[in-house]
Amino acid sequence: MYKYIAQKFPSLKLYLEQAHIKKKPEEFVKSAFFMTVMVTVALGVSLALFLLKVEKSLLLLALLIPFALIFFNIIINSPKVKAKKLVTDVDSEIVYAGRFLLVELSAGVPLFDALVNVSQAYHGIGAHIEDIIKRVEVGKPLDTAINEVIEITPSPNFRKLMWQIMNSLRTGADVSVALESMVEQITKEQLIEMKTYEKKLNPMVMFYLMMAVILPSLGITMLSLLSTFLGINLGVGALIGIALFLVFIQFMFLNMIKSSRPGFAI
Repeated sequence: MYKYIAQKFPSLKLYLEQAHIKKKPEEFVKSAFFMTVMVTVALGVSLALFLLKVEKSLLLLALLIPFALIFFNIIINSPKVKAKKLVTDVDSEIVYAGRFLLVELSAGVPLFDALVNVSQAYHGIGAHIEDIIKRVEVGKPLDTAINEVIEITPSPNFRKLMWQIMNSLRTGADVSVALESMVEQITKEQLIEMKTYEKKLNPMVMFYLMMAVILPSLGITMLSLLSTFLGINLGVGALIGIALFLVFIQFMFLNMIKSSRPGFAI
């Protein structure tokens, strides 16, 4: 059964490898299934006791079915989310790690030793380089190890950087020249991305000020005046509802700004 469900998620194996989760797809599906069952049963027992206490129909327990499906889908997609987080970690270090590697090579340090030093100096990109080092230590050539890691890494910038190193090793070209060119290219791309983000941020901030600060302030003031003149009674529940709505709006805007921010701008 678990193998059949895993086949419904063909990208799961790749996401597990990218997130460095040492499980087969069917094993991950099995653990996700049991976690979903445990959470659903625990929530179902609590809800059933509550419904019996307030003398409501137990048919409301049917609401747990869509909850279980959503919860299971969230767990299944968690490796994809983790892989994207790793991309952010790598992108925040890729330029510094590339320049560090250039300094090591210019000082006469062998390429493999330089990669070991980079993996120890930078945590985000170091996890991927450690994967290369482990493959070399079991007997694989460095270019083969790099190629295997390139196929599973989620970061496009890391793939481009490592591809340049692998291509230089296979053609016998100077690694430093190709690496320096790629680091400069990635730097320019990040500068362009930052300028694009800056242009997007200005209207978003203005819209945020209008919708989450100015409009609620004026709206509540006008609502208070109207309730006084028209005799409308604003209860505590209405005020709490307005406050929760404003919190939701602010959370939504902050999440939009965060999601549009470049991965290296942290």
